[in-house]
Amino acid sequence: MEAQEKTILTYVRANGSIPFNEWLNSLKDRKTRAIIRARINRVRLGNLGDCKSVGEGVTELRIRFGAGYRVYFGQEGDTIIILLSGGDKSSQDQEEKMRFPVPLLFL
Repeated sequence: MEAQEKTILTYVRANGSIPFNEWLNSLKDRKTRAIIRARINRVRLGNLGDCKSVGEGVTELRIRFGAGYRVYFGQEGDTIIILLSGGDKSSQDQEEKMRFPVPLLFL
């Protein structure tokens, strides 16, 4: 079975802030940001890889590098991925408790 390409969107709060971009841009190490972007590109190509549901429609994409980075996303149907936020192993419990209102605004 061939992987199905995904459309990647980003969650935007009502005030216009973008939690995922804020988190990614806060990472000081360029190599880490590049690895996370490459991982998201693999998701775009249809390869979800190491991920698990954390409840309430949110899935955790695990990136086994450095601090154990996580990208949290929602999914609309089979082809749309909505990037919500990110974190690392140390912030995992806090990140999993995040709630995202419906309907979501996208960028």
